[in-house]
This record gives sequence, structure tokens and C-alpha cells, in this order.
Amino acid sequence: MLPSQRELFEIPRDICYLNSASYSPLPLKTLEAGREAVGRKGKPWTLDAGFAGRQHDRARIAAARLINADPADVALIPSISYGVATAAKLLTIPRGGRVLVLENDHSSPVLEWQTRADAQGFAVETIRQPDDGDWTSAVLACIERPGAAPVALASISSVHWSDGGLIDLDKVATALRRQGALFLIDATQSAGVLPLDVRQLDPDFVIFPTYKWLLGPYGRAFLYVAKRHQDGTPLEQTPAGRRDVRAENAVYFSDTSYVGDASRFDMGERDHFISLEMASIGMEMIAEWGAARIAQRLAMLTERIAEGVRDLGVGVPQRHLRAPHILSLGFKDGTAKALVEGLATEGIYVAPRLGRMRVSPHVFNDEADADRFVAALGRRLRD
Repeated sequence: MLPSQRELFEIPRDICYLNSASYSPLPLKTLEAGREAVGRKGKPWTLDAGFAGRQHDRARIAAARLINADPADVALIPSISYGVATAAKLLTIPRGGRVLVLENDHSSPVLEWQTRADAQGFAVETIRQPDDGDWTSAVLACIERPGAAPVALASISSVHWSDGGLIDLDKVATALRRQGALFLIDATQSAGVLPLDVRQLDPDFVIFPTYKWLLGPYGRAFLYVAKRHQDGTPLEQTPAGRRDVRAENAVYFSDTSYVGDASRFDMGERDHFISLEMASIGMEMIAEWGAARIAQRLAMLTERIAEGVRDLGVGVPQRHLRAPHILSLGFKDGTAKALVEGLATEGIYVAPRLGRMRVSPHVFNDEADADRFVAALGRRLRD
């Protein structure tokens, strides 16, 4: 099993940080790279002409490695919402069709379609949060509901951010293919921890940021675009997306046709010399450890916590229905928010999410963190 990587982070022993589903800390290596990058921005004359291109390539390759994609199929973007908006500009949802979203899913894969539905004549159907925690069955039932209008698109997260509910992407992709429907995956809460192979799964779009599980900075994200969608118009019109619009040319607009891969969808002002390298470092570390080893370690920690709190009268989702790295705890009297605030006074950090407590360890956590959380929660519930 992958051992705890705490020594690679600046985390004091008295801090018990179990909230990586919100923000992860940055590794020491990444912090140092950020400081050096700020220095370079202070002296831009030290940057050679090929520096930006090397940064773009490194980040694109690192992101592609996490999902077994061709780097040419990955665009550099700032956020999930940017990626969903790009996908929406590329797609035509048939009038009368259904776009499926998850109840209480994060805003990005939901609001774009709600905004477009009336004008474009399609329906956004919300898959209700299942009482038994089985998100996969709920999604499949909605796709295959007899008498329903055809599914045009499922725009869903691979792991529900609030309750850690796990969705079997293979089963969902198979069901969608039977209807000729499109598949957009928000992999925010799974990229780098759970396996996702786009060559095998063949989704239309996959989007993920770096600031949670990929140990990177805020404002860096990546968009996988299946080759069948790469002839569309980007969200922004930039010189980098065109074949030959270059300031060093004698003629600026030499060739305004689009480049032939997903880099045409890169964001404007993509030359983030500070945070792009930081994002690459985190993704490279994750890839070296491997999703399987990371998931194994985090499953051990969340199960250790789950076992520890069961005798406290805390509601715990069934193990096979939840992601290995996110544990959602329920309390009969609805005291999750107050408990979270109280734990923070002891240096223990978790998050309140939709009336429950979300616990999300990462590779820097160890058994001592899990046991400390259980002991502290037990004291507070008994008081």
C-alpha cells in the first residue's frame, strides 16, 4: 500500500486536515516551484522564446496521462464551467430531447443546460438523490425509463461532491450509447484517484481541475474533447487556436484556419507561467503514485473512520456505493455544521455539505489523523 506522504507537505503534526474534496494543500515541491515562477515573472527578460510552449506541453501531457488520453485531445482551461460552456457551444441538443443532470450536483454541469433549455427546446431532467445512496441505479433508471423522451446528453459528475456517491461510468456509458446519447463527465472529485480511461470509456467530454485531488493551484483545469467534436468553434477566439496568427510574422493574420486538435479550445491568456508548472508537478506526482495505490490508501482511511463512528449513532453510506476517498456522515439531529465548526477549534478540518459532514483524506493523511478525528467526534457527540 502507498505509505503516507505527509513529509512531502508542510502540514504541522497538530493539524488534521481531512478536507481535500474542497482544497488540497500544495506539496513542498510545488510551493518552491511557485516561488521560483513568481521570480521569473518579475524578470520576464530571462524567459526564452520556447518557454511558454514547453509549459503548455508539460501540463497537457500530465493531464492526459491521468485519463489515458492523447495529449492532442486535451485543452488548457481555467475552470469546469469554462469546459462545460465550451462543450455546450460545440453541441446541438435536439428539440424535445432530455439532458440528464444529478440533483444537487455542483453548479457547472447543471446551470449551463438550464440556461439553454428554453431557447433550444430541450428538457433538463434532474435525477433525484437516491435514498439508498445508489446513484448508479438511479442514473440508469432515468436513462432507460419507459415512455420518456430520448436522452440527448448526460452531464454528470463521476463522484457526487456532497455525499461521495460513486457512479459506475462504464455502465452509464453503455446505457447512453444504446440511445445514441452524449456523455459529459465532470471528474473534479475523481481524476487522479479513480481510474478513468477515455480510450476504453469513449466519453464526449471529460473536465477536471487541479486544486482538489491533483494537489495543484486554483484556476487550472483541463478539458478532454473526443476527436469527433474537434472541428467546432471554440468558446474564445485566440491566435494560439489558429494555424498562423503570430506577432513575429511579417503578416499577422497569415492563416486564420483553426489548428486541428483540442488545443484550439485552449483558454485565452493561457501563458500562466506561475500556476501552470505548479499544476503539472501535482499531476505528475499523482501519476507516479498511481490511482490504484492512492485509492487503496484512502479507502483504508475512510473505512477506518467509518468503523470508528458506527457505534456513535452516525449514518454511514454503504461501502460499495461510495467513493474510496470521500465519506459522508449523517446525524439525526442535523448538527453537522456545528460539529464541523467545533472540530476546527481542535485543528481538525472537515466540511459541512447539504446537512451532512464530508470527510475527505488524501495521501498526506495517516492512521493517526483518522483515529484523532474519530476520538474528537465521539467526545463532541457524547457531550
